[in-house]
Amino acid sequence: MTTAQPRTDLDVQPTPLALLLLGREADPASERGVDCPGDLPSPSDPDLVARARAAKEKLGDKVFVLGHHYQRDEVIQFADVTGDSFKLARDAAARPEAEYIVFCGVHFMAESADILTSDEQKVVLPDLAAGCSMADMATAEQVAECWDVLSEAGVADQVVPVAYMNSSADIKAFTGKHGGTICTSSNAERALEWAFEQGQDPATTKILFLPDQHLGRNTAVRDLGMSLEDCVVYNPHKPNGGLTAERLRDARMILWRGHCSVHGRFSLESVEDVRARVPGVNVLVHPECKHEVVAAADLVGSTEYIIKTLEAAPRGSKWAIGTELNLVRRLANRFAEEDKEIVFLDRTVCFCSTMNRIDLPHLVWTLESLAEGTLVNRIEVDKETEDFAKLALERMLALP
Repeated sequence: MTTAQPRTDLDVQPTPLALLLLGREADPASERGVDCPGDLPSPSDPDLVARARAAKEKLGDKVFVLGHHYQRDEVIQFADVTGDSFKLARDAAARPEAEYIVFCGVHFMAESADILTSDEQKVVLPDLAAGCSMADMATAEQVAECWDVLSEAGVADQVVPVAYMNSSADIKAFTGKHGGTICTSSNAERALEWAFEQGQDPATTKILFLPDQHLGRNTAVRDLGMSLEDCVVYNPHKPNGGLTAERLRDARMILWRGHCSVHGRFSLESVEDVRARVPGVNVLVHPECKHEVVAAADLVGSTEYIIKTLEAAPRGSKWAIGTELNLVRRLANRFAEEDKEIVFLDRTVCFCSTMNRIDLPHLVWTLESLAEGTLVNRIEVDKETEDFAKLALERMLALP
């Protein structure tokens, strides 16, 4: 049997900006977090692989490396487990013997791991600049101001907050403090059903969904049968969120004006274009995509759903995937021998730039530092925030 060649051509072309964000070009005046202390060779130096292996072997069971699906292959190869953000946080909590949890993902994911792991475990993020644009679109101060607006409109006592896992620890804590729950892209439907059940009258109960407006809208309309008119968008950069008290009173879903910079790039034109280019293609997209993209797709689901769907797909089937490009390329390589044609939904590059900040030099520096007894880049959530955030997470875990 011949070995399939890795897929490097998915009909996308990196732009100069993408090359900059991926570290193939440099702009010292504008970049943050691209330098590691110490003398490290370039990412392409094969010595980095040997150094990472040696440091990881030296640490042994003291270290547990988590790799998010959107990470580069050069990083994923050193992950003990891979998955989405919440699965990885739970995997970390299930390994109490590991003193160091190295989270190859972004900041909010490392926070979740710190919340769920023991006080003795130390969560490390290889590059502190690996944030999440979506999570950054909702700050604690903005959400507190939104709650004041809801109170002034006379509806705060009817509102149950639901925060997406892709949010900061502060937002998770706000949600827990105000009787709400967390959701993932896999259980958003059940989380919304639970939230509506919390009010005295489900018909008048409202949900404040943050920070991703698209997941909230798609779940409410596609899964719960609500209308687009039931949804309003709260813009934290406008007075009163850009909404009248009457609109807030009439709404059932109050959606925070946030989005994923990766999934938000896909358009209806992307779907129409790939159907024209690849006859018989199945379009499979993440629910963080815009509503019109989700409505035009054949299947919609979380990252884990996407992977499982492709695993179960028949040989010779054709798929256009609307999610992060690192994962799509990895899946295209994985299923090439099964003659499954897997292409990227859009023609333009769509890496998650902040995920890609976790590169091999940062991982090597992290592992070697830990192996030498030096703790670096620890992510630690304060006790009060952790308690309220954990309360919200526990409500999610209790969902049937």
